[in-house]
Amino acid sequence: MNIILLGPPGAGKGTQAQFLEKKYGMIQLSTGDMLRAAVKRGEPLGLEAKKLMDAGKLVPDDLMIRMIEDRIAKPDCGNGFILDGFPRTVPQAEALDVMLAAHKKNLDAVIELKVDEDALVERVTGRFTCAKCGTGYHSKFKPTKVEGVCDVCGSTEFVCRPDDNPETMKTRLKAFQEQTAPILPYYRAKGLLKSVDGMAPMDQVQKSVQSILDSVPKA
Repeated sequence: MNIILLGPPGAGKGTQAQFLEKKYGMIQLSTGDMLRAAVKRGEPLGLEAKKLMDAGKLVPDDLMIRMIEDRIAKPDCGNGFILDGFPRTVPQAEALDVMLAAHKKNLDAVIELKVDEDALVERVTGRFTCAKCGTGYHSKFKPTKVEGVCDVCGSTEFVCRPDDNPETMKTRLKAFQEQTAPILPYYRAKGLLKSVDGMAPMDQVQKSVQSILDSVPKA
C-alpha cells in the first residue's frame, strides 16, 4: 500500500508512520530526512539540492519528485510507502500523480489527522526529551515520575526543541492552513481522503488508521 499522511506539525504523523512500518512493512518517506540524507551522502540529487539551498533558494518540486521516484524504486519499498511532508501543494500533488502513473503505481489512501489547533499548541509546547536516552515527556500529559529525573535512565538533563514554543507553532499552523490544506479537496475529489481524530489517544488513532488501511481493496 502507498499512502500519504496529512496533518499540521505536531499532529502525530511520525508516530503513526512508525506504527505502520511495523504493522505493514511499509517505509516512511519523510522528504526532509530524505533531502538531508542525500546531501550528506553526496548523491547527485543531494548535491543539486545543496547548491540551491546554499544560494538561499527553495528546492523545486521536480527535484523533490525525482528524489521520491529514486527512493520508491528501492527494494525496501516493495510493501509500499508512507509519504510524510509531501505533497504540500496542489501542483506537487499533481506532479506526484504523474510520476506514480509513469511507474504504474498509485495511492491507496490519503489519511488526514484532524486536530484542534489550540489543543495542539498546548500539546506540542509542553514537550521535552531526556538529553541522555531520548525518552520523550510532556509537562502536563506525561511528566516524569520524579520531577527533574528521567524515568528510564535517571538523567537530570532535558532538552526542548527550539521550535516547540507557542509563537513558532502558531506560525507553522498558519502556513499549513494556507499552503497544505488546499490539497484536501484535491484528494477528496479522487475519493482517497480519509480523516481520523488526531486528538484521540494514540492507540485509538492507530486503530482508526488500521481500519482505513484494512478496508483498502487488495489488488
